[in-house]
Amino acid sequence: MDFCKRQFTAALIAVLGLIAVAYVGVKAHLQPLFGVVIPYLALLLFFEGIIYRVIKWARSPVPFRIPTTASQHQSHPWIKRNLGEKLDNPSTFPYTVGRMALEILAFRSLFRNLRSELIETPQRPEGAKLVYWSYKWLWLGAIAFHYAFLTVVLRHLRFFTDPVPQVINKLAEVDGFVQFFVPTVYLSGVVLVVALLYLLGRRLTNPYLRYISLASDYFPLFLILGIGTTGILMRYVYRVDITKVKELALGLATLNPVIPEGIGTLFYIHLFLVCVLLAYFPFSKLLHAPGVFLSPTRNLTSNSRMVMHINPWNYPVKFHTYMDQENEYREAMYEAGIPVEIEPETAEETEPETTETEGEE
Repeated sequence: MDFCKRQFTAALIAVLGLIAVAYVGVKAHLQPLFGVVIPYLALLLFFEGIIYRVIKWARSPVPFRIPTTASQHQSHPWIKRNLGEKLDNPSTFPYTVGRMALEILAFRSLFRNLRSELIETPQRPEGAKLVYWSYKWLWLGAIAFHYAFLTVVLRHLRFFTDPVPQVINKLAEVDGFVQFFVPTVYLSGVVLVVALLYLLGRRLTNPYLRYISLASDYFPLFLILGIGTTGILMRYVYRVDITKVKELALGLATLNPVIPEGIGTLFYIHLFLVCVLLAYFPFSKLLHAPGVFLSPTRNLTSNSRMVMHINPWNYPVKFHTYMDQENEYREAMYEAGIPVEIEPETAEETEPETTETEGEE
């Protein structure tokens, strides 16, 4: 339990420390550092890190078909399979694409996730009963978080573009269609924070998850929670000048950075946490986002019954056969009582004939 608390506390202190660094830096009039230098460095680490990891994954040899399957493999033509079975065990490229689409857009494998538990009941005096539970709440929290995060990122593109693309304006209108507050409340921001709190609470309340959780599991949750919280505070509580924020964002996007006066400390804290997330992303578990596209258990067609796959990386191997070993250790094996194919006396009789034959050749 102390170990679990240390992991939780270390991640929380790390995020609070980042907030303190940004606050002290802005108070020390280091706005150019936090508004220009750090964002560019974070973007450089983000893109270089992703490119490096993707190239490393792409160069990893995958000689055989190893997709994870959950249904009947295609066999005889008269054995029919429904659409779900074809997607779970795709034997053609179109079904593989369909499986990948469902995995990326709908988290299909997580939707089908089951939880097993041993339950002792008075009705079963002979022992505990193994029970399987459908675990749809995890799927709902995960898909809500990812889509809310994607919506928030796309909405923020309006700060980096002029004029703003029409699709971004339409997305913002749909996101804020429930107008019960001024300024308009964007549902994606609220859903993002609620989903993060659920995922964090699940990790804290489940003893099995809490036992295996490390600081690297808590840190991104606290970091994104800090980003979402500071964003909500800037929009609804401590208002910032949106015009100046867009001026700074456009300057960064056009490689002509400027630091407007009077944006506010809270904005630089928010921006600094975003930069830390960008720099941390390629070196963390968060890189499963592009990694799913290169996962051989997902993107390979399961056609090993129809096509023979030969490892292209195989190289000629000099095999050391059993007879080679017996010829080398025959005397020792015979003395130890280990059965041999040819007894030592017989082997000695055959050796001169072999030598004479070799000489004649």
